[in-house]
Amino acid sequence: MYPSNFELTRLSTMHPTEPAPSPLLVAEDLGTEELDTEVEERRLEIPPGLHRQRLDRALVQLMPEFSRNHLKHLIEDGFVRNEAQPQPIGKVAYLVKAAEIITVRLQPTEMSQAYMAQPMPIQVVYEDAYLRIIDKPAGRVVHPAPGNWSGTLLNGLLALDPGAAQVPRAGIVHRLDKDTSGLMVVARTRACMDALVAMIAARDVHREYLALSQRPWRGELQREVEFPIGRDPRQRLRMAVVDLERQSGKHAHTTLQCLDSNDQGCLVHCTLHTGRTHQIRVHMAAIGLPLLADGLYGGAGCLPLERQALHAFRLGFIHPFSHEELRFNSPVPPDMLEAQSAMGLQNPLG
Repeated sequence: MYPSNFELTRLSTMHPTEPAPSPLLVAEDLGTEELDTEVEERRLEIPPGLHRQRLDRALVQLMPEFSRNHLKHLIEDGFVRNEAQPQPIGKVAYLVKAAEIITVRLQPTEMSQAYMAQPMPIQVVYEDAYLRIIDKPAGRVVHPAPGNWSGTLLNGLLALDPGAAQVPRAGIVHRLDKDTSGLMVVARTRACMDALVAMIAARDVHREYLALSQRPWRGELQREVEFPIGRDPRQRLRMAVVDLERQSGKHAHTTLQCLDSNDQGCLVHCTLHTGRTHQIRVHMAAIGLPLLADGLYGGAGCLPLERQALHAFRLGFIHPFSHEELRFNSPVPPDMLEAQSAMGLQNPLG
């Protein structure tokens, strides 16, 4: 039923019992992979063909990546205005005029119905009535955000499963950076989403990664890195190790284990104990081992690798309803394998 190159371990089956739904919790690592908390403003010129159309109907034509209902809410909430006027329009029945400039302030929302379904290839490793395990390719943004309002994993999940529209964020409970590949768990019901978010917060979802750095490993082969992480005050697109007495941030803990090292660099097994935005990338850079091809954090380029050398290769947890122990392994993608081979590094994990 599932691809043969994925490994699944299942243990201790029990009868499923679904708990009653609880209010949606916020997992610690639902902060977006590309720091999408900034608001984007879209500037639109009304074409002649939409002259004297209702504002909501015009916006549907000009912004097809959003649902009409979501655009209606943006209008009513004061996020849409005529560029020549300081006050928001506020009425969906407003009639637009040709050549009029309309500005729309956009920001991410949990409401799955705000976004349009878009069919796309999604590698499903495992699924049941409650959840799916998927293997995300590098280059795929997980959730719509400024600059990436369509073509995301969320859009694909809405097309894959019509029921996903009834679950906040289409069931996304944790994220991977756009250019990080690997395993993710996605909820199919609201109750499962609540349970998984609570498990992530309690450190009961185990996530392991493989990373390459272009610098050799020094010192003991295993290191516990517990540097707090917050937004970089000098560059808003980055995260950084921060001093919590001076800056806002959160505790972050990563276990790093060197699997192989030579003068060309090292292969590192990373285990997350917390889930901060860009956590592994920041921690590796902080100890002098920036990820290969991670230009944002000081990593050097390496053809054919065109993204940071980071792959979420293992995911494990106790199923919240069947109480099975599930563990999934994903093969390392070809681009990372080629880079690893070129560096002469061996992987004892297979």
